Amino acid sequence: QWERGGRRLTIFACTCDNARFALLALIILAYLLGGAAVFSALELPTELETRRRWRSVEAAFAERHNVNRSEITAFLRAFEQAALTGAHSDALRPRWDFSGAFYFVGTVVSTIGFGMTTPTTTAGKIFLIFYGLLGCSATILFFNLFLERLITLLACAIKACHKRRQHLHSIVVGCTASALYSAVEGWSYIDSLYFCFVAFSTIGFGDLVSSQKDYYLAQGAYRLANFLLVLAGVCCIYSLFNVISIVIKQSLNWILRSYKVAILVTVTLAEGEGIAFGSVCLSVCPHRTFVFFSATACRIETKFSPSEQLLMFHVLMINMTS
Repeated sequence: QWERGGRRLTIFACTCDNARFALLALIILAYLLGGAAVFSALELPTELETRRRWRSVEAAFAERHNVNRSEITAFLRAFEQAALTGAHSDALRPRWDFSGAFYFVGTVVSTIGFGMTTPTTTAGKIFLIFYGLLGCSATILFFNLFLERLITLLACAIKACHKRRQHLHSIVVGCTASALYSAVEGWSYIDSLYFCFVAFSTIGFGDLVSSQKDYYLAQGAYRLANFLLVLAGVCCIYSLFNVISIVIKQSLNWILRSYKVAILVTVTLAEGEGIAFGSVCLSVCPHRTFVFFSATACRIETKFSPSEQLLMFHVLMINMTS
């Protein structure tokens, strides 16, 4: 009956963990929606007023100098592209409407920060400080929880599929995302692949930014899909970075273990009577190996027989090389 109770407690703990994960996802979604609404309310009026005044100045300049407005517009667009300002003089949509603001807060909480759209009002800058402080912290926690579940799913999938096929699937996913951006944004495939890595790794240079054209087919749907794709890509690249770091850590541990075995063999040849003490200490406290080797060099006496010492040494060698 106690084991049944223990199983019930375990199931309840897992349910609470999943509920905590789902609740955090809902809170972050509400946080993004609220942040987009606030930024749109703060920044959109200023953007529209600036756009209106600019069009008035542009019309007055064209009339005064008898210049075609289309030529002025083409010149300014080339200048804007060179300066990477991210604001076109003839843009068909504001950058701080709700969908644009939602995309902006997504780049903020994911720490990508392309820099193509930034708050210009004092209120917007102040709000960004507090919004980013809470949003980045919550999103990092979400990524960690998401990564735990992703690793669990991958572990189950690896049991069902061959490992090479899993690697092939990962490559296909990355190449598919690059092909999508290449088709929609008009970039070369290499540029799209470069953008995916820069964006998903949260480097965010800002030289290539998606969803910046004046017009897209199903523009709202594309912005939402782009946000979800970037979010999923960040989680995947974060998982990849963790896997690579684990591989690096294991490689370093293997090198250190090999180095310790070499030292242990040297000590065994020099001080045979102390190997049992050194073996026991190495098995219990590996991080203090060198301290106990120093003690072994001082010929600490042991109660183990030579045959017992040799057996313990072989067990130790197996544990360290496995």
